[in-house]
Amino acid sequence: MSTATSESTITNHAVVSQEQWVSERRKLLAREKELTRLRDQVARERRALPWVRIDKTYSFEGPEGARTLADLFEGRRQLMVQHFMLGPGWEEGCPSCSFMADHTDGMNVHLAHRDVTFVAISRAPLTEIERFRRRMGWKFRWVSSFGGDFNFDFHVSFAPQEAKGQVYYNYGMQPFECDELPGISVFYKDDAGEVFHAYSTYRRGVEAMMGTYNLLDLTPKGRDEHDGAMAWVRHHDRYEPAPAATAAPAAGSSCHT
Repeated sequence: MSTATSESTITNHAVVSQEQWVSERRKLLAREKELTRLRDQVARERRALPWVRIDKTYSFEGPEGARTLADLFEGRRQLMVQHFMLGPGWEEGCPSCSFMADHTDGMNVHLAHRDVTFVAISRAPLTEIERFRRRMGWKFRWVSSFGGDFNFDFHVSFAPQEAKGQVYYNYGMQPFECDELPGISVFYKDDAGEVFHAYSTYRRGVEAMMGTYNLLDLTPKGRDEHDGAMAWVRHHDRYEPAPAATAAPAAGSSCHT
């Protein structure tokens, strides 16, 4: 959809009576309820997926030192991992992954109260992760899988020899795009301390972390992404100042030119 078409739709948008608006809104509400019920059904099916036992020992480097995957749970039963695109030697993390991460700190306390520990994992060395984290001002836990197989085993990092053709990503073969790609994975730890892989999502599935999109989808202009999905997204310290709101004149005031 072109910008011109979008602007034309906004400029020439239908304006109706309150009664007709309510009638149309009720029709949309019925569709929204269908979507809510479908989302609930899919969530039940997601929880019913079988698990895979993690038999491999993965090691990560965090600010407190070396940690295993089981250690990352921090005493909780559920672990949610953001596969954050920050490869060794990168100057900064992926803007889209950073957009995801911008939503995390506010959610973390609530996740913890539902038995979920959140952690970001990147292949960059810890010193590079910490440098970028300080720049962004984030507080969530973020560890390095540098030198290990974790990112490769979960199909979000790709060896140089794979870069020549297709890679296995999002449960199928895909043309190579980048040696790092985004994802979210969920793990469960039982009373015996065994860890299981419960779920992973990629591509648009990672929008689960992008609360900004949920709000934009409620607005007349929507996501307004005419230059391509997420082409507008910047690191939060790279945006130009947002346009200032134009205040309406106070009652009884007049404007003079």
